[in-house]
Amino acid sequence: MFIKNGFGCFVNVIGEAFVLAILWKCLFLLYDYKTFSKNFMKKMQANGVEIEVIFGEGEDYISLTDMARFKDRERTDYIIQNWMRTRDTLEFLGIWERLNNANFKPIEFDGFKSEAGLNSFSLTPKKWIEAVNATGIVTKSGRYGGGTFAHKDIAFEFATWLSPEFKLFLIKEFQRLKLEEEQRLNSGWDVKRILTKVNYRIHTDAIKENLIPQKISIKEAGNIYASEADVLNKALFGMTAKEWRAKNPKLKGNVRDYSDVAQLVCLANLETLNAEFIRQGLSQRDRLVRLNEIAIIQMKSLIGNNTIKKLK
Repeated sequence: MFIKNGFGCFVNVIGEAFVLAILWKCLFLLYDYKTFSKNFMKKMQANGVEIEVIFGEGEDYISLTDMARFKDRERTDYIIQNWMRTRDTLEFLGIWERLNNANFKPIEFDGFKSEAGLNSFSLTPKKWIEAVNATGIVTKSGRYGGGTFAHKDIAFEFATWLSPEFKLFLIKEFQRLKLEEEQRLNSGWDVKRILTKVNYRIHTDAIKENLIPQKISIKEAGNIYASEADVLNKALFGMTAKEWRAKNPKLKGNVRDYSDVAQLVCLANLETLNAEFIRQGLSQRDRLVRLNEIAIIQMKSLIGNNTIKKLK
């Protein structure tokens, strides 16, 4: 009997996977997936210079490497180092880190400050980051998208040093991109939510029909739904929603909001499987064990899937 039911479940999963594939293909063609990431990269033009920007949740970083090409297209590192070695820049960077970085190392900063202005003094982004545990400036490796990035506050200060005119072009273009992002957020588009809700109704219907008795209170019903959601969380992420919040007190939302594409595809599949297992009358314990085994198998396949990689 289980083999028969298992085969039926397998067919359902294949069908759901096909629907998901079509859905994702349509969404990908309609809109660039990268704009839905919590951290995504965009390009802007400032006074003829193409500059990459990393948009995050309230913390946006602009490529200093690209900005430096306004002065010298070949020796960008040299331009950034010249800017960083000045006393005014060092003072600004130190103040910014004190205000925004709880792990900033002021003693190491004082060492740099005492040397600023000397002809022998030099400072690179990497040296600065490692010495004072800086967060306002970051370096990224790679042929594409690599270089030195800085928080927008610091990037605008760098732009002032480069050229007041260039700074105005930069701010104008940055504001345009921010406006686009706000419009995107307000438009209701959210691929992650779409993906996790594809099979949500199938899952909740199975819970309602098989696990919630008649005339139960709204609170008790909510507890059952939450308990089943945690079966999926435990099977895929290895922790319940409560456990995730305890480990990430500073993050808003839940574990699913911070999942990657492969995890969300797997989660959608697990919802269908759990719904089927519930209808088969399997206990929550047995369902958790089986869902965890399936999650491990599926994640191994999804991580190596080229289509999934393209959506990241």
